Amino acid sequence: MKLNNLVKTNTKKIRPGRGIGSGKGKTGGRGIKGQKSRSGVAIKAFEGGQTPLYRRLPKRGFKSFAPDNTAIINLSYLQKFHDNKRIDLNVPIDLKLLQEKKIINKKYIKLKILGDGELKDKTNITANFASKQALTKIEKAGGTINILKKFIKKQARPKVKKDGASVEILKK
Repeated sequence: MKLNNLVKTNTKKIRPGRGIGSGKGKTGGRGIKGQKSRSGVAIKAFEGGQTPLYRRLPKRGFKSFAPDNTAIINLSYLQKFHDNKRIDLNVPIDLKLLQEKKIINKKYIKLKILGDGELKDKTNITANFASKQALTKIEKAGGTINILKKFIKKQARPKVKKDGASVEILKK
């Protein structure tokens, strides 16, 4: 039980439009005339004809529709989880192991290793991506890192000029 969960039982509900003695009689607190005094009106960001705040502020960046399915983990976190005995650095580390130990969410399908922090023990890591700093630090600690084959995007077809019977490939 908290103070914000308590229900106020000693306050009466305000019933607008129930007589002059109620304090909210006649117009029911809506003033006189105008659009807002009528029912069925919802003026969300209307500022009386002034350009609304959401149009005055500049646009910044964008939200990608592509799913964010790459998990990112720093070397400092791997060392911290090893110190807390959640993972063993002597066992090969990959995305599946980190998901089984509930370190990384199951929605991720790729793993990226970043080089923040230090590794004290040598380890074998399998990941989709790794930063240059992470590669050097893992090799410095005596470990190895296996980068899985990257997803190759489809290459654009070369432009072909059809000139009667001859076909030549145009270079870009």
